Amino acid sequence: MSTISICYLNGDYLPLEDARISVLDRGFIFGDGIYEVIPVFGGRAFRLVEHVRRLERSLAAVGIKAPLPAAAWADLVDSLLTSNALRDASIYLQITRGVAPRNHAAPSVCRPTVFAMASALMAPGAVQPVAAISMPDLRWQRCDIKAISLLPNVMARTEATAAGAYEAVLFRDGMLTEGAASNVFVVKEGRVLTPPHSPFILPGITRDAICEALAASADAVQEVPIARETVETAAELWLTSSTRDLVPVATLDGKPVGSGAPGPVFERVLARYLAFKAKALA
Repeated sequence: MSTISICYLNGDYLPLEDARISVLDRGFIFGDGIYEVIPVFGGRAFRLVEHVRRLERSLAAVGIKAPLPAAAWADLVDSLLTSNALRDASIYLQITRGVAPRNHAAPSVCRPTVFAMASALMAPGAVQPVAAISMPDLRWQRCDIKAISLLPNVMARTEATAAGAYEAVLFRDGMLTEGAASNVFVVKEGRVLTPPHSPFILPGITRDAICEALAASADAVQEVPIARETVETAAELWLTSSTRDLVPVATLDGKPVGSGAPGPVFERVLARYLAFKAKALA
């Protein structure tokens, strides 16, 4: 017997299959909205404060007033976990500008549409290296905003999947930005590198947690611009995201990255990061 998922929509908790929005919602018409994904482990949201801050920064950047106070998001997450009897989950939040007559210019007054749902999050098993392909970064100029208008990301990830790969690693003007749905780390000559925060990358919560976890170690991350040649000759290449933590890339465009297996720096960093994460969730 299938389980009925309970979601949140504009103040109500209801079965996901019963949730409805207007066809004039600006999220549906224009992709005019913001989203956030929060991982939960053992009933504890990981870095919830950081996720909420990023959500509120994105809302402010596009001129949508935060529909709930910061503290209320924690209650919403807890209610979804309880309603769906979940301990390990991925919480998806989406806020659109709301319903209005179709007009490119945003209305001066509009009630935001607030939607949230919880999905079971599988506990990570043994680390499995993945394949990736490289692609030009065709996205817009404000990738630091976590907007729901993700068509370029969808196209890139779809092309990667069609090529038998897990992720598309993106380059803009010959420089690494990020993955279609991940941040990227590079190991070159023993140094751990990742692109610095900029309008061209999303400030990943897991990315930042790894930088924090490694700050006082010999593997401290250097946030620097990274040329395509550096990526193509890297000893190790990793992807990070909220739901997958840290994933090593075995091949890029069909060519092995380093030995083609998780490298020694990855093994050290993964152990340090998992200890950091466990402490945060304790």
